[in-house]
Amino acid sequence: MPSAKRDHLVETALRLFYRDGFHATGIDTILREAGVAKMTLYNHFRSKDELILAALELRDERFRAWLDAAIAPYPDDPREQILAIFDAAETLFQQDDFNGCAFTRACGEFRDPECSIHQAGMRHVCMLTDFLEDLAASAGAGDPESLARQLALLFVGASAAAQVTCSCGPAHCGRCAAATLIDASVVAHSSSRSSTSN
Repeated sequence: MPSAKRDHLVETALRLFYRDGFHATGIDTILREAGVAKMTLYNHFRSKDELILAALELRDERFRAWLDAAIAPYPDDPREQILAIFDAAETLFQQDDFNGCAFTRACGEFRDPECSIHQAGMRHVCMLTDFLEDLAASAGAGDPESLARQLALLFVGASAAAQVTCSCGPAHCGRCAAATLIDASVVAHSSSRSSTSN
């Protein structure tokens, strides 16, 4: 089981990485903020990269929990579940510590596709896309995979725009665009099935 000191170190690292960036945040700064010795760090992590990966894993776990909480009020309505994600994003984007998407930043700072940190960022985006694809399929979309990619793009784009504008407006715009895309895909699928049956 991870030690309490390890958990505290990862928590501190995540906060600093998210606020200041991965490359800009040094190990000494993290240790000072966490109030732990360098030996504690190297008892749990062989390198700064391993600490970054642990921080991203924690961020991913929390984001998954956030997604589940966002859709929970609409257990039997996948369309509303998708839109609820954008509604919840309005609150997320207004938080004082909101600073965009940690995973797209990770991919941006570690651009080598073979880098484990870059791959962790990509896995998160793929997870979000897969999550949306399941909802899109349940909502009756004609091409759930394509719709999911579009919805993921809307969400990630809204996150980036909110970081730039310091407002929740992009989340509302994303919601409106998502509703249009969902309805168009469902209608097209319904029309296709109707034509086939005739």
